[in-house]
Amino acid sequence: MDKATTKELIEFILESLSLIKKRFLVINSSDDFLQNDDGLEKLDAISMRIQSIGEALKNLYKRDKYFLLQVADTRYWSEIIKSRDFISHHYIDLDAETVFDICENELEELNKKILGLKDKL
Repeated sequence: MDKATTKELIEFILESLSLIKKRFLVINSSDDFLQNDDGLEKLDAISMRIQSIGEALKNLYKRDKYFLLQVADTRYWSEIIKSRDFISHHYIDLDAETVFDICENELEELNKKILGLKDKL
């Protein structure tokens, strides 16, 4: 992903957000992730997409942080990138409540910001 263009990274993030939204439709609480194998598969798949979004944003930030700063401050992007690092290096400590909270409360705002960036390409 390191050599992908800015446009490709933005499209990848939007696709990932769409897939997370689709997979999250049947999840009503963090417990739904833990009730059965289907829930655990959704937790793993969503976590992987959150991780990959963070990786794409990390690449964009390294390439041209001012591009990202057009729609949000450094702190905002840093928090998302940190979530990628946490999932990558501390997956065993990741809990379903954290993933549920991200899906429930953070992804819509991120989607709006990424769409704003897409408009600036």
